[in-house]
Amino acid sequence: MQILLTGGAGFLGSNLAQRLTSLGHKLTIIDDLSTGSLDNLEPLLGAGSITFIEHDIRKPFQANVDFILNFACPASPPHYQANPVKTIETNFLGAVNMLHLARESGAKLLQASTSEIYGDPLESPQTESYWGNVNPIGLRSCYDEGKRAAETLCFDFFRQYNVDTRVIRIFNTYGPGMAIGDGRVVSNFIVQALRNENITIYGDGKQTRSFCFVDDLVTGIVSLIDLKDRPSKPINLGNPNEFTMLELAQVILKVTNSNSKLVFKELPSDDPRQRKPDITAAKNLLDWEPKIELLEGITKTATFFSTRI
Repeated sequence: MQILLTGGAGFLGSNLAQRLTSLGHKLTIIDDLSTGSLDNLEPLLGAGSITFIEHDIRKPFQANVDFILNFACPASPPHYQANPVKTIETNFLGAVNMLHLARESGAKLLQASTSEIYGDPLESPQTESYWGNVNPIGLRSCYDEGKRAAETLCFDFFRQYNVDTRVIRIFNTYGPGMAIGDGRVVSNFIVQALRNENITIYGDGKQTRSFCFVDDLVTGIVSLIDLKDRPSKPINLGNPNEFTMLELAQVILKVTNSNSKLVFKELPSDDPRQRKPDITAAKNLLDWEPKIELLEGITKTATFFSTRI
């Protein structure tokens, strides 16, 4: 297929681009490079496997494509909070522009949403039917509410214009290709450990996340791209194995053989206390579940970072 991938120079986008090109798809990648990097795409650019266009999806874009993968938006809290107006505009206006392109070109569209739409959840695990507990005016809401609005647009474009729209809710993802200054907990902990710096834990460290290795996530995304019929609801993609921040830190200290000490700081505003996906729908519809356990994934990720520090 001819695929348009937005945000393809980022961590997840570039990993997805590598998999899709290896499967024989033709990719046009657009990215404004505000947080992504062409270094992530260097192997594909050097081989002539992709076409890259620097573009901000808040502005309309024209192309003849079969499938649109809308992955454009910073996913790290420090990045998306640095310019909150741009973040929510990217989520909302970007989705509007890509959905109009899908309608005009007859393309299918897959929207990258997030577990953040569940906010600080009051039930666990989180199923796709849970409406969430989101602060609409908090520091994180530019991302949370932006993604929620993008989901709404996807389902309205299907209902009103019959556009084939598919939505995935991505839970915490990590792996090779993350930037040193990414700002997410796995990269922060690994970089600090490799440098023998204090590992910074916010709050008491008992809040939980479910960490999915990027190769597993990409496999799930490809399965949804290949699915013949459009799902009637969003699909959670993530690893249901739940770890506290303290447990994550201990795994990273073990893998890196680090002398780092744990230091505790105040928990940021609206930081979720728990993340655990219910992936029943992904198992049933996509025949998908993650395979790579945390220790193996952290080892691969630490190896990647060790060559860059």
